[in-house]
Amino acid sequence: MTTTVPWTPTALADLRECLDLMTTDGTVPGGVIAHGTVGTEPGYLSSGVVAPECGNVRPGPDTVYDVASLTKVLATWPLVGTSLIGDFTLDTPVRELLPGIAADAPGGRITVRQILAHTSGLRGDTRLDRYRHRPEPLAELICGEELIAEPGAGHRYINRGFILLGLALTHYRCRRLDELAAELWQDFGMTDTTYGPVPRSAQVAPTEQRLTGGPRLWGMPHDDNAALLGGVAGHAGVFTTPADLATFATHLLTSHVADGPLGRWLTASMQPQAQIESGLDRGLAWILADDGRVAYHHGFTGTSLYLAPATGRYLAICTNAVYHHQDNRTRLAPLRALALKAVTAEP
Repeated sequence: MTTTVPWTPTALADLRECLDLMTTDGTVPGGVIAHGTVGTEPGYLSSGVVAPECGNVRPGPDTVYDVASLTKVLATWPLVGTSLIGDFTLDTPVRELLPGIAADAPGGRITVRQILAHTSGLRGDTRLDRYRHRPEPLAELICGEELIAEPGAGHRYINRGFILLGLALTHYRCRRLDELAAELWQDFGMTDTTYGPVPRSAQVAPTEQRLTGGPRLWGMPHDDNAALLGGVAGHAGVFTTPADLATFATHLLTSHVADGPLGRWLTASMQPQAQIESGLDRGLAWILADDGRVAYHHGFTGTSLYLAPATGRYLAICTNAVYHHQDNRTRLAPLRALALKAVTAEP
């Protein structure tokens, strides 16, 4: 049962202050926090500038961000959920969803559930560049490598599994992943969400400068492996706006209230599958906190999305923190911790 709990002015003021401090100390050039509840219009907190290259343009609801691993929950996770209706099950081995996977391929026996729960046992290092000039299809190469752990044995965050799921969705649904995702986002009303690359403009947040004096990544996927796959992958490559993240969150929470298909998929995905650490579990794609009442996910570039179905609240953080720094987990930890505290707070 959902009891909508509004955001308090104090919680929003604390989030704004933290974002302002991070902008002032150079952790991020700027950023936007979208917040809202079921049945209300979203609100936005913004700070700083999009990036120095964009002049004095301030980030806002329509600023486009490379959301990196939020791709997993914005594209792959909902597409898997819609495909489970009569197509395959969570316990289907990936070799049944992909062509040419040998019966004895180590990775062929891992299941959709184990990939979503990050318990697949696949290798942790993604490095698709090692496969350059190999004639075999990518799925065969990934599945053919030895596993580093028994599937289902424990949690280890793995991008490779979501790359496989993206390839599996493409094959099983007989359409490109970006086409499947675009149709889904259109149905949700997410008009500014797309796989990259996207054209450079002052409304698109640049990310990292890889070489001193060289051009900055701007409209190109920050994730190397997504870039190698043409910008379209199951684990990364999506660009979106704070406004579209608010739309996505609202759609999920509204479906949860109405017991719609996507709401039921969210409920199923918020059942713990593996422990990450004390107090945190992995559901299906999402990290679970507050005894399973909150689901969230991060993106390496400096993004996060939090859902609290029991209170009808959501929160989305959009920054391009990789503009300045690579140690984002440490530098963004205060804002992310505050966001989790705010979204789990009792009324």
